Amino acid sequence: MTIGIYGGSFNPIHLGHTKLAQWLVRHGYIDELWFLVSPQNPLKIAADLLDDEARLRLAQLAVGRKKGVKVSDFEFHLPRPSFMVQTLESLRTVYPSLDFVLVIGADNWHRFPHWKDSGEILRHHRLIIYPRPDYPIDPSTLPSDATMVDAPLMDISSTEIRKAIASDTAYDGYGLPRPVWKEIQARRYYFTDV
Repeated sequence: MTIGIYGGSFNPIHLGHTKLAQWLVRHGYIDELWFLVSPQNPLKIAADLLDDEARLRLAQLAVGRKKGVKVSDFEFHLPRPSFMVQTLESLRTVYPSLDFVLVIGADNWHRFPHWKDSGEILRHHRLIIYPRPDYPIDPSTLPSDATMVDAPLMDISSTEIRKAIASDTAYDGYGLPRPVWKEIQARRYYFTDV
């Protein structure tokens, strides 16, 4: 079984994430996609980063019962800070019968050479790279185990969503799955009036 690993802070998870996951499964690139919610990096100060459990809960609400899409807290149980190379190594150890493929955006591909042990990741895993605005990639320059997919480009950003919520209490939840927006409103996540 081929599992797409999509790691991130998901602060918050949005429709760009979930639509991409469903598209990859529906088009047969992977059998399942696992959203790996990354714990807060203790070396980074981020006042607007929700705690681990809150972001995990939002991701679970976003995914609901979507076929072939799951949410995982796998990295919560690894030493911190967590690096993708170590996460993938641990996944291979715990699930030796599964084939893990790393799913990253074109923006992350541009930074990939600076990832910890990026060459080690490429030695063990295929990559699926999806388009992001302003990050063009020439597919002919990619390694043989990397696939640039022609997934729909959704110009939605967690950063922009947080800014919109903080600056405008009339923000209508655009870009967020409805259960996620309802939870954010109920808990007043990202609002400045708390």
